[in-house]
Amino acid sequence: MKINKALLAGLLMMVLSSSAIAQENGEKVENVFNPHWYVQAQPLGMQYTLGENPFGKLLSYNLQVAGGYNFNKYLGARVAINAFQSKAGWDIDNINKAWKWYYIAPAVDVTANLSNLIFGYKHDRLFTFGAFAGIGMNIAFGNKEAAGVKKDLTEHYGHDNLMRYLWDCSKVSFLGRAGLTGDFRITSNWSVGLELQATTVSDKYNSKKAGNTDWYFNALVGVKYVFGSSNKEVKIVETAPVVVEEKIKVVEKVVEKTIYVEKTIHEISRSIYFKKAGNTTIPSSEMSKVQEVADFLNDHPDANVTLCGYADKGTGNPTINAKLSEKRVKAVADALKNKYKIAESRINIEFKGDTEQPKEGTANRVTIAVAKSEKVVEIVK
Repeated sequence: MKINKALLAGLLMMVLSSSAIAQENGEKVENVFNPHWYVQAQPLGMQYTLGENPFGKLLSYNLQVAGGYNFNKYLGARVAINAFQSKAGWDIDNINKAWKWYYIAPAVDVTANLSNLIFGYKHDRLFTFGAFAGIGMNIAFGNKEAAGVKKDLTEHYGHDNLMRYLWDCSKVSFLGRAGLTGDFRITSNWSVGLELQATTVSDKYNSKKAGNTDWYFNALVGVKYVFGSSNKEVKIVETAPVVVEEKIKVVEKVVEKTIYVEKTIHEISRSIYFKKAGNTTIPSSEMSKVQEVADFLNDHPDANVTLCGYADKGTGNPTINAKLSEKRVKAVADALKNKYKIAESRINIEFKGDTEQPKEGTANRVTIAVAKSEKVVEIVK
C-alpha cells in the first residue's frame, strides 16, 4: 500500500515538473519584385538631326510606342517603334538649304533600372531613372525635297559631290541607340516619363556625303502602364533559439532515494535566402545567419545541424530546381566546414527541389538550418 502511494506521488511530481516549450517567432512582411509586362505611349516628342543649319531649323516632330518586360528588379527588355520626321540642311557660303523626309524605326532595347542598382529596390519609389541600349532598323521614305536641293547645289558648285548619297523611294539603314529614362510614379500601374535618345545611322541617311555616320537625338514624353503588379508581399518568419527544459523526478521504492533526471534541449533555426533566381552563392546579407548557426554549434559541442535546401516552384522546372536546391544546401554546408571549421560529421544535408514549398513565392529560394543540442543529467538525492 505504501509502495502504491509512493509511485502515485512520483508520477504526479513528473507531470507537475515538466516545463512547456518556449519559442518566440518574429514575423515581418517584405515587398519583393514581381516580373511584369508593360506598354508605353510617347506621343510628345522632338527630334534634332545633327547638321550645319541653325538648331531651330533642324527640329522636327517625333513619337514612339513600346512594349516590354522587366525580368528582375535590375534588367528588362523592350520592343519600340520610333517614327515620324527627320531634317537636314546645307548652310555654307551663304547658301542655306533645308529638307525633310519621313521614317519608321523599329528597335530592340535592353533596359536597366539604375535607381535599384544604385540605391536598392523600393517598390513605391516616386521617381525612377534608368538607361537603355539597343539596335534596330531605320526605314526612311519621302525624300523628294532632297532631290531639289541637290539640283540647286549642282548648279551653284558645278558638281554633285556634296549630295552624292541622294536616295529615292526608300532607304533602309542599320541603327544603334542608347539613352536615359525618368519615370514619375502616379499609381502602382501608371507613370509619366521622359526619355532622351541618341541614335546613329548610315552616312547616307541625310543624302549628304560627310565621311562619318549620321546622328539624330530624340526627347520624348509619355505614359507607361504596368500589367498586373510590379511587386508582391512576402511574409518572412525568423525563429529565435528554442530552449526546452524538462525535469523528471522518479521515486524508487518507499522513499529510500529520489532520482532527478534533468533534460535540457537547445535549438536554433535560421533561413538563409538566395534571393535571385538561379543563384547558389550565399548573399553577403545572409552570412550573419550562417555565423549564428556556427556560433551555436561551437557553444554546444554535442549539437548537430540539419540543412535542407529548397527552390521556387514559380521559376525553372523540377530538374533544374532539384539541382539548385542541392547546390544551395551544399553552399551553406561548405561555409560551415571551411569558414567556421565545423566538422562534416555534425552536418546533415537534404534537398527537396520544388517538391515542398515551406515559404511563399520566391522566398522558397532558401536553405533552412536547424541545430539541436540535448543534455540529460541524473541527480540522486
